[in-house]
Amino acid sequence: MRKVSVDKGVVFGNGQLTFIAGPCVIESRTMALDLAKRLSAIAHALGVGYVFKASFDKANRTSVDAFRGPGIDKGLDILAEVRETVGVPVLTDVHEPGQCARVAAVCDVLQIPAFLARQTDLVVAAGETGAVVNVKKAQFMAPEDMEQVVRKIESTGNRRIVLCERGSSFGYHNLVADMRSLPIMRALGYPVVMDATHAVQRPGGLGTGSGGDGKYAPLLARAAVAVGVDGVFMETHMNPKVAKSDAANAIKFSEIEKLWKQLLAIHGVVHSK
Repeated sequence: MRKVSVDKGVVFGNGQLTFIAGPCVIESRTMALDLAKRLSAIAHALGVGYVFKASFDKANRTSVDAFRGPGIDKGLDILAEVRETVGVPVLTDVHEPGQCARVAAVCDVLQIPAFLARQTDLVVAAGETGAVVNVKKAQFMAPEDMEQVVRKIESTGNRRIVLCERGSSFGYHNLVADMRSLPIMRALGYPVVMDATHAVQRPGGLGTGSGGDGKYAPLLARAAVAVGVDGVFMETHMNPKVAKSDAANAIKFSEIEKLWKQLLAIHGVVHSK
């Protein structure tokens, strides 16, 4: 298993559990900074690696009327401030090849959205930055198919790759999380992260937006750690009911510390000698 170093001492694949957490989308500068500080404080207290995540643009929203975020200019300014002020690595999505170099100048991890995992130009452009690339397995892809995505990034000379499971299409407006995908993708030689919140999403299930079953996200997170993963990705919000994106899936911030402690305890049992 290749170790993937991010920054500020955060590593994926070193035998420890790393958390990626934050809001689905940047709703405001104040919100992003406040949540990053709160999450970072929990991670520091627990002695665990942590990466802040937030999107500057949700380019794949169901409805044209849905909130997308502050955009790349303001969004990157906010992410840069989070990184500098809070002192944590940051992750955000890229949707177009032309965004990659600019985002990599600010962010530690470039994330390829699941819908775009097979877009060769985007994946290669992300790899060419030299930044860590977190690729979400598309809902329509088998886990073994991610080998070809890995090869595309490796073709750039970049070996800083993380693979992410976020559920597979199960009929219309539904996903299922197949835990077998986690060891299958880990066998490709790179760290694997479980996206517990998007895995409970119901894509397009509300007609003009996506629904979800957020109450099951902690269960999937615990199951994934029991199976064996290198990190857990989760979206959180102070008040998920008013979140501007993926409100149905987000874990309430007040529940995060307890959940992280549970996940670390499970991880300790799995890796005990």
